[in-house]
Amino acid sequence: MERFQAAGRWDEAGKRLGNAAYSLEKAGADFIVICTNTMHKVVKDIEARINIPVLHIADATASQIKKSNLRTVGLLGTKYTMEQDFYKFRIESNGLNILIPDHSEREMIHKIIFEELCLGNIQQTSRGYYKEVIKGLIDQGAEGIILGCTEIGFLVKQNDSQVPLFDTTEIHAMEAVREALEN
Repeated sequence: MERFQAAGRWDEAGKRLGNAAYSLEKAGADFIVICTNTMHKVVKDIEARINIPVLHIADATASQIKKSNLRTVGLLGTKYTMEQDFYKFRIESNGLNILIPDHSEREMIHKIIFEELCLGNIQQTSRGYYKEVIKGLIDQGAEGIILGCTEIGFLVKQNDSQVPLFDTTEIHAMEAVREALEN
């Protein structure tokens, strides 16, 4: 998937994930959970292949943020998630405002995700960098921060921030459990 992302071959990524979702549906799945924020870019491709719902990670996250009565949140994630509309639009369509780091910060955040966090390499200097970026977003008006990449929660914890952190991995997992128990 990382190769598809880097090469801009989103259609191929969507086809592959759509086929996997179709197989899961045929095996009896009641719904699909895409366990990565960035790959929600191809959610429409996946939904086109199946007749069961996809639990969208941004919807679950927006719901949690709204329960906290916040209006403006910072977003950390891959550069695709921070820069492209597929994720931000979904959050903003829930009445929330999104702030993202500046270009050079987005590049470094992305690099840390793929060159460290995805490899299980947790560096204190990277934690310090993320804390600085979070502080900058707070200074711009962020009332909370979305950890919009499933690996960021390995690096940054609530005690690293003065405002609430919304770990999309935890939020999405809890939404999937809730949905499974309701059905």
